Amino acid sequence: MIEPTRERTYSWGDPSLSAGAARTSAGLEVMQALARGELPAPPIIATMGFELDSVEAGRVQFSFDPAEYHYNPIGSVHGGVYATLLDSATGCAVHTMLPAGVGYTSLDLTVKFLRPITVDTGRVRCIGTVPHLGGRTALAQAELRDPADRLLGTAVSSILLIRPQPGTQVG
Repeated sequence: MIEPTRERTYSWGDPSLSAGAARTSAGLEVMQALARGELPAPPIIATMGFELDSVEAGRVQFSFDPAEYHYNPIGSVHGGVYATLLDSATGCAVHTMLPAGVGYTSLDLTVKFLRPITVDTGRVRCIGTVPHLGGRTALAQAELRDPADRLLGTAVSSILLIRPQPGTQVG
């Protein structure tokens, strides 16, 4: 017998507001405004159930409570959830280091899945940091940790910095 379907609904703010702020304000200011709720969070945060807990130059922390809607067919959090959170943490950590108008995108993401995550794991933290920021690329890393501070997964990402062409106006 099949159980009744579970449902989930959520909402999000206008992502163009945050994108516009990123064109005219330094990355640290934008990320701090997101963390304070002064700018709408990117829709992926609501979709995945993540929260942006803290922001400082070169470091961000996200967290989430594992839920059934994160599960894969074998009853644990899908690897794509790990990867999405780790990618968000690496990219946003780099964003905190960028001046207004400089964009970025992940060139690659190497993820290591070290322990399973389930609803019984408890709140998971993801800390992203930036060990290297160059003129064209950055290197960022992130760790997923459980409430007992056990390492659940890691990632390293190369990130392409997208600078405006000389003579173009930002904003």
